[in-house]
Order: sequence, then C-alpha cells, then structure tokens
Amino acid sequence: MIQEYAAEIKMKTQNNLLPAEYLLVLQPHEALWEEIAAIKKRFQTDYKFNEIKVGLPHITLAMFKQFPAAESRIVQSLHNNAKTISPFKIELKDFGSFPTHTLYINIVSKVSIMNAVKTLRQNAQKFMKMDKDNKPFFITEPHLTIARELQPWQYEKAWIEYEKAHFHGRFVADHALLLKRKPGGNYRPVEKFVFEGVKEKIRQAELFAGNL
Repeated sequence: MIQEYAAEIKMKTQNNLLPAEYLLVLQPHEALWEEIAAIKKRFQTDYKFNEIKVGLPHITLAMFKQFPAAESRIVQSLHNNAKTISPFKIELKDFGSFPTHTLYINIVSKVSIMNAVKTLRQNAQKFMKMDKDNKPFFITEPHLTIARELQPWQYEKAWIEYEKAHFHGRFVADHALLLKRKPGGNYRPVEKFVFEGVKEKIRQAELFAGNL
C-alpha cells in the first residue's frame, strides 16, 4: 500500500514537471458537432484510419507546449483577451485538402477567426512560449479537420470522393476552449473563455453618454 502510494505521488510529481501539450480551439454547437463527428467516424471506418488522428470536431486557433506551472497565467491572460471579443458567425461549406496528407471542411470567411486569434495571442503569447525551441503556433489558415497524416493511398482515394461532396453548416462562436494533454494521455478541457464584446459595450456606453 505504501509503495503504491509513493509510486502515485512520484507519477503526479513527474507529470507536473513535464511539459504538456495545449490546444486552443473553437467548437461547433452540439447538433453540428455530432453531424461532423459522424462524418469523421465514417471516414475512419471507410479508410481504415487511426481514431487518434481523426479526433473530435474543432477549429484550432493555437497549439503549444508548456509546463503546467505557467497554466494559471495563460488562463488569466486568455480570459482578459477573450472578453473583448464579440461572438461571431462561422459558416462551413464543402471540403478541402492539404495535399497529400489532410482532409478538412472549408470555412467560408476566415476574417473573424483571424481577428479572434490576433486578440487572443496578445499578452498570452509570452506565457505560451516554453523556450526558444518551443514557441506557440497560431493558425494562419483556419479549417475544420476531418483527418490528418493520411497515407498517400488514403488521401488519393478519399479526395476522389470528398472533392465533389457537399456539406453546409453554421454556428456562432461565442467562446474558445483550452484543451490539455499530459504525456501519454488524451486531450481534456482546461478552461472556457467566453466572448463578451466588452470593448464594444464600453464604446456604445460612451457614445450614448455623449448624446445626453
């Protein structure tokens, strides 16, 4: 019993000292999430694909490695930045690819997402950087991945089908979600960052006051 307890303490200590992998993402609403999850599941079955590389439906905003000790500062900074973002609409339409390894759902307009990324990275970026060799990556071409790291035969066969396939969905992005994966584990939610449009509310209040 004592040995098991000591081993558990040692494991927890090691996990806290080892860097974790983080993802900052947008997720569709539940009904759309389930629809896309079904597409990903069918892809996995049809093309004998690794479930881990299919993953759950999301739009990646940023990814980085960092020690858990820095997590609280990252979370606080993201909270401060997220509340200045107003909720925005995202429209998904049909499929695209990164030859010869990734299949994804297209995002019709990427401007709002890129503006959100720009806001979220302010101040938080310095806490996300673990060292000179491990800097955060912020997305430059937003998309919703169906499957990645495809084998050439998987990509070629799948793209024949999905290039002509149709899909349409839309949702309101009203928050970002931070996910965390410890060594050997799966991604788990860490924190939700709600978009409140605080700047816009303050500006409207100032304009109203000026008209009195």
